[in-house]
Amino acid sequence: MSVKILKAAALVMCSALTLSAGSAFAQEAQSLDQLLGFVKKGQVTEAKENRTREANFAKDKANQAASLKQAEAERTRQEQLSAQLEKTFEENDLLIAAKQKALQEKLGTLTELFGHLTSASGDLASNIEVSLASAQYPGRETFLKEFIAKMSGSDTLPSIEEIERVWFELLREIRETGVVTTFSADVASPAGERAEREVLRVGAFNIVDTDGNYLSFNNGNLSELPRQPSGPYTGWAADLAAATGGMQSFGVDPTGPTGGSFLAAIIDTPNLEERWHQGGYVGYAITAVGIFAFILAIYRMIVLTIVGGKVSSQLKNEKANDNNPLGRVLKIHEDNPSMDTETLELKLSEGIMKETPKLESGLTLLKIIAAVAPLMGLLGTVTGMIITFQAITIFGAGDPKAMAGGISGALITTVLGLLVAIPTVLLHTVVNGRAQRIIHILDEQSTGMIAEHTEANLRS
Repeated sequence: MSVKILKAAALVMCSALTLSAGSAFAQEAQSLDQLLGFVKKGQVTEAKENRTREANFAKDKANQAASLKQAEAERTRQEQLSAQLEKTFEENDLLIAAKQKALQEKLGTLTELFGHLTSASGDLASNIEVSLASAQYPGRETFLKEFIAKMSGSDTLPSIEEIERVWFELLREIRETGVVTTFSADVASPAGERAEREVLRVGAFNIVDTDGNYLSFNNGNLSELPRQPSGPYTGWAADLAAATGGMQSFGVDPTGPTGGSFLAAIIDTPNLEERWHQGGYVGYAITAVGIFAFILAIYRMIVLTIVGGKVSSQLKNEKANDNNPLGRVLKIHEDNPSMDTETLELKLSEGIMKETPKLESGLTLLKIIAAVAPLMGLLGTVTGMIITFQAITIFGAGDPKAMAGGISGALITTVLGLLVAIPTVLLHTVVNGRAQRIIHILDEQSTGMIAEHTEANLRS
């Protein structure tokens, strides 16, 4: 039994040795002698592998020692190179200082002169970038910028020709500010389309094309203003472009060549139609009422003129004609020649009272419109002010232009109301005067007839 146990233990040890030795010894030993053979072979194999590892380790150690020696040599070389470069840098630094000192000694008083020249060139370059003359003479600012860069450096000096050109550009800019001239240029339309146009430059203030359209000059490009100033300005510009001499009217904006604040204010000013639309629905209602009052007044004026002409003809005719108020009143007397004075007076008064409403027709309505139109305007103003204050409550009062625009729009209805009321009052006065003139003639003639009738009765 003990032999079997010993054999089993030997088999376990053999399995462990064979697993570490490799796959060649992975098979199971059949006897103790075979097991000893396997162990011997395993020891031989492990010794061989150990010798191989030792050889590789020694080889790697030798390679690392060589690499270390090579790195140390490279470090020594770099340290020597760094020291040499530091020495060269110090020598160059001293040389630069000596050269700069020599340059300052040679320049002498020219340093101050070059400083003033650089400052003048910078100011001229900034003016030329926005000058309208640059639309006719492009590229001047590029030369000035290169000149300033050269003046700012310390390695080169400007030439006499370059300094003279700066002087020339300064004089040319002064001259061009007082010249009115035409030239061809590439102009962009409000839609973005570019085309060659004949343009007119008025000094350094404004530039227009031959059709009278004002142009703006930004970043070296000419473009037509999307909205032109209203009034006679574009017509004046077209006349100036077509003129060959003499004095011409022209709207000059002295506030700047890129459109200018004054020109922008004129352009942004709404015209009459835009102001009318600012009144909104209340403004439309006031306009409708005003048109109705105007038509009514003109109609009544025409009617009363015709009636007045017929009354004047009746005054020259002894026979009563019933196509006019005076004739119808006179016909009452002709139809009742023997009537007593009191009854005739009442009859004539009745006839005049019948004619009076026809003559005064529309006068009351004109008077009402003249009184209501300002109230409608005030209603629109109050409504607009409420909307403006609501906007201020929501967005604040940080933008005075927006607040002023809302107040201006609110006051439009008041203006419209007054524009309707004032002419309506005048028209009512004229129409009422013509009606009262005819009524006065009726009263006068009826009074005369009563007096004649009374006098005839007394004689009889």
